[in-house]
Amino acid sequence: MFELIRKNNAVNRYDPFREMEEMEKAFFSRPWNSFFESTALTAFKTDITEEEDYFLLEADLPGFDKKDIQLELEDDVLTVRAERKSKTENKDKKGKVIRMERSYGSYMRQFNLSGVDVDKIKAKYDNGVLQLILPKMQEKLSKKKQLSLE
Repeated sequence: MFELIRKNNAVNRYDPFREMEEMEKAFFSRPWNSFFESTALTAFKTDITEEEDYFLLEADLPGFDKKDIQLELEDDVLTVRAERKSKTENKDKKGKVIRMERSYGSYMRQFNLSGVDVDKIKAKYDNGVLQLILPKMQEKLSKKKQLSLE
């Protein structure tokens, strides 16, 4: 009925709820770690697709202004940086702060652009998505020429 899985010379019965129980234990034993120690804040999701004559890089950077995003190219390495600073506060009727949430996040990823014509890169940021069109380098065709002797 259930598959037996051997782990460290012990037989464990398959339990479809084990993952949920582990997540629940982790949440209730350390409820705020998922917010403060998450690696999701240090990276952003990126898709790279290859077309015939270019690569398309799309990165999700929701909630950023264009001025908060920096693109830097050095030695065939593209660095994408984004910084966010925000402050939210809720006050009661007397103007006292009930809750204040501040967040600061710095995001960075690097991409190898060897094989990309860096002089023709196009970048656009719209609706939280950074889009880079990275044209492929044109292969240099070798020219063959017959030389005559004098």
